[in-house]
Amino acid sequence: MCGRYSSTKAPKDLADEFRAVDATDGAKVADFNVAPTKQVVAVVERHPRDEEGTPDPDRVERSLRMLRWGLVPSWSKDPSGGARMINARTETAAQKPAFRRALKTRRCILPADGWYEWQRGSPGKGSTQHKQPYFTHYRDGSSIALAGLWEFWKPKDDPEGEYADGLVTCAVLTTDAVGPLAQVHDRMPLVLPPSAWEAWLDPDRTPDDEAVAALLTPPSPELVEQMELRPVSPRVNNVRNNGPELLEALPPEQVAEPLQLDLLAGPNPQ
Repeated sequence: MCGRYSSTKAPKDLADEFRAVDATDGAKVADFNVAPTKQVVAVVERHPRDEEGTPDPDRVERSLRMLRWGLVPSWSKDPSGGARMINARTETAAQKPAFRRALKTRRCILPADGWYEWQRGSPGKGSTQHKQPYFTHYRDGSSIALAGLWEFWKPKDDPEGEYADGLVTCAVLTTDAVGPLAQVHDRMPLVLPPSAWEAWLDPDRTPDDEAVAALLTPPSPELVEQMELRPVSPRVNNVRNNGPELLEALPPEQVAEPLQLDLLAGPNPQ
């Protein structure tokens, strides 16, 4: 699963990295502890529309947009359920009423420095279990492209209320964890290599398209080998904590149950 991640790069830098137009309207998006219901940066592709709202079928524009994490289906009576729909499973998204429409025409990428995952430890005192958080990121510092879905919701009963202009929300797709990552958790975000961005974002391709269908599978071991696992402080558990110290490697003696992995970062990663 994916319940927290870090996204601290400036929109202009993300626009360069993902070859997109920055349409975030100057939003300040640096966030070391991205949590559900927060506004997040997303990369989307759409056919631009004229003044009458008619899309141009011959043109596609890739842009950065601000979305709220926690997908609200277009048919929902209200947006309250979005906080529970932060993830969509690749195996079932095409069948789930909440996600199938978005998977067909509204796929996106959520740029991240990396994501947090919690390894469940052995039983501690009583019946409780401690969890050790890990941060997974690319060794070279490039952004991780989390595959996502987005949707537009507008209230039908209160057109002049809080959401009069509508609400654009998103979810992160998840898949089976690959290789060493499975020792932390059995699920992971669906991570897309740069070679997959064009097909994934193309609004004219559907999940029936061979190129898109091929992406709805766990990432390759070669891609995972480019990543690093870093044990970090439990301070990330509290969403109010938000700063670069959350990404610092935890000293070995403070790690609850250390892993023995090739992807594991040392105590002072560069």
